[in-house]
This record gives sequence, C-alpha cells and structure tokens, in this order.
Amino acid sequence: MAERQPSRPVAPVLESAYRFVLWLLPAVEKLPRGYKFTLGDRMTSTALNLLDHLLAAAYTRRRGELLARANLDIDRLRYMFRLMADLRLLDLRRYEHAARSLDDIGRQVGGWLRSGKAEMATGAERDPAGPGGG
Repeated sequence: MAERQPSRPVAPVLESAYRFVLWLLPAVEKLPRGYKFTLGDRMTSTALNLLDHLLAAAYTRRRGELLARANLDIDRLRYMFRLMADLRLLDLRRYEHAARSLDDIGRQVGGWLRSGKAEMATGAERDPAGPGGG
C-alpha cells in the first residue's frame, strides 16, 4: 500500500505519534484474549487520544492544555507498557521500541510546549491555520 502524503506540512510530533499508533494496533491484537480486551483496549484508546490531542494542538493557538493532556497520555502509555513487560506479555525488543518511541514523542511535545511559552512571552503567535495556511 502506498503511503499517502499529507496535503499540508505536518508537525513532526504528529508523524511520530501516527507511526507509533500504526505500530501499536497490530501489537495489541497479538495480546492474549484476557489482556487484549482490558489492557489492550485501554492502550489503544490512550494512544488514539494522544494522536487526537496532538492533532487538535496543531489547529489552535492555545496549545498548552492539549499538549499537557498529550504528556499525560504519554505517561499513561509508559506505565501500561511497563506493566505489559512485567507481566511478560511483551518481549524486550518491543518494549524497547515502545519506550524509545514514547521518549521521542515526549521530547517533541516538551519542545512544542516550550516554544509556545516563548511565543507567548514575546507576544508572537502564529497563524491559527498553522503551517501552509488554511
């Protein structure tokens, strides 16, 4: 299947979160039935919420609350992955991949938060339509 190119520039953190969700969905399907519909559903829902918060943040000037929610989603996912590893539901390779991906996304969200605070301090706000116009 060919990869679809977005019609407008996408924040790098959105692309990272998208790729993480794309990796997570099939991984959750491999969980034992007893965990797939409890922990797996919760992880899927949290990851999709993370993507939703980041997407909403890309379309507004007031990103702070949305990015804080995204950070909370990242921490929730970290704990759920840790739980999966401790329950031996996840091999070390996949746990490391998840941890690295979440750390990367967390760093990008943190940078976005800091850049937003710098913009607010200088009074410089971007166009609400984001990069590429509306």
